[in-house]
Amino acid sequence: MTTKDCTELYRKWQQELNERLAKSPERKQQFATSSAIEIDPLYVPDQIDDAYMENVGFPGEYPYTRGVQPNMYRGRLWTMRQYAGFGSAEETNKRFRYLLEQGQTGLSVAFDLPTQIGYDSDDPMATGEVGKVGVAIDSLEDMEVLLNGIPLDKVSTSMTINAPASVLLAMYIVVGEKQGVPAEKLSGTIQNDILKEYIARGTYIFPPQPSMRLITDIFAYCAENVPKWNTISISGYHIREAGSTAVQEVAFTIADGIAYVEAALQAGLDIDRFAPQLSFFFNGHNHFFEEIAKFRAARRMWARLMKERYGAKNPKSWQFRVHTQTGGSTLTAQQPDNNIVRVTLQALAAVLGGTQSLHTNSRDEALALPTEESARIALRTQQIIAFESGVTDTVDPLAGSYFVEYLTDQIEAKALSYLEKIEQMGGAVAAVEAGYMQREIHKQAYETQRKIESGEEKVVGMNCFQLENEPQPELLRVDPELGRKQKERLDALRAKRNQQSVEQTLNQLREAAQGKDNLMPYIIECVRHYATIGEVCGVLRSVFGEYRAV
Repeated sequence: MTTKDCTELYRKWQQELNERLAKSPERKQQFATSSAIEIDPLYVPDQIDDAYMENVGFPGEYPYTRGVQPNMYRGRLWTMRQYAGFGSAEETNKRFRYLLEQGQTGLSVAFDLPTQIGYDSDDPMATGEVGKVGVAIDSLEDMEVLLNGIPLDKVSTSMTINAPASVLLAMYIVVGEKQGVPAEKLSGTIQNDILKEYIARGTYIFPPQPSMRLITDIFAYCAENVPKWNTISISGYHIREAGSTAVQEVAFTIADGIAYVEAALQAGLDIDRFAPQLSFFFNGHNHFFEEIAKFRAARRMWARLMKERYGAKNPKSWQFRVHTQTGGSTLTAQQPDNNIVRVTLQALAAVLGGTQSLHTNSRDEALALPTEESARIALRTQQIIAFESGVTDTVDPLAGSYFVEYLTDQIEAKALSYLEKIEQMGGAVAAVEAGYMQREIHKQAYETQRKIESGEEKVVGMNCFQLENEPQPELLRVDPELGRKQKERLDALRAKRNQQSVEQTLNQLREAAQGKDNLMPYIIECVRHYATIGEVCGVLRSVFGEYRAV
């Protein structure tokens, strides 16, 4: 049958459908994805681009629409991470050991707010926040406790840290040395994505230009010394959590990626030296097919950018390698067990989309940090998908679906339109400074909330199918004395360390920050002598200043 024959039959089918709908209307006036891509009742071959080799191709080959590895999960499953961190380093270490015993294959560290914005636990700015949303890490001593008994030559670690990413990476490198693991054998990721902090999250310290310097210093240092480390996880996750659509998540993430690439090139780095160490971080949201298409579109867009615009020669430079976390903002405090179902669908979409790494949220995270039982269920969700569902047995099983290919093409086209607007403004940094991406996200977040409150968008258990007198689940509680205990630990550390060496290394860092040297070796030396995160960031604050949102 020719495409023309198919088109004629499709029109005939549409006519019959319309006659039926005149008698029995559909349940919605319009069906659409989160990105306002209108969904037709049926998709046929002439609704997608038929340039198969150019747009779809084979897995493990340019443009990587079907995945970055030729055999994907038939060869190696995604890294199963559970984002964990709360209270003290000792408590989080216990949770890490538990999750590894349960079959987790990589660590993912959550830091508390003081750590994320470069304050020690005894700083007045840290009052009431120590250990609340992640683990408190003030010094190398805390990092040693956090990673005690964890073989860093065998375990890959992801650290969700941005403004002080260089300091936490320095601590990790020195702990590796103390374990006898050289830097070249360490594997993992630091988020290190400051642009999305200005756009969507807010845990920034320094203004954009010195922040970009720190990031490119990390690129250069790791290319030479920590080659297995992913030096940045360019994050759409928080952009989506702030309220964006899937298209905005793709567009704004790739815009940020372009800014990092160009900053590195301006710093004199060779693209094929640093680009293979770039990675990405996406959200797993509720619209199942749109999420699958989102991953496929982003891979294709990035590959074309890196090869065609920037002239990268190494195929690893073209690859959009991505970690996924299921959507925290989709979880409800009402009927929290429903969140297990949401997370399962989101995780399955990420796997069918071809993710390299995955964190599944726990059912109780809309209420508190997850309990051990909830974290185990979240991990089991990944394991059941991996070992029981059969979806890992073939590569990109939904390729060729008229609907999925159509959505992939639509997401790419709409994301490219956003990228064109951002480039007309002068790039992502200029767009951030002008508040463009922030405004776009805020408008979409408002519209989504309006639909939920009006009931137009259904959230099971929250605005429909509600229960009266819901039982309250057991929740994890952080030790309220932790702030005092961390202060005592810091006092003891400062009393026993060599204060002269600390001051000497901090002064050397200050001088380097005033010049143009790569700052990573100086930060590592500060950390090695047990300078605290607050002391290191304090020196950088004194040179770079602090960013204030307009």
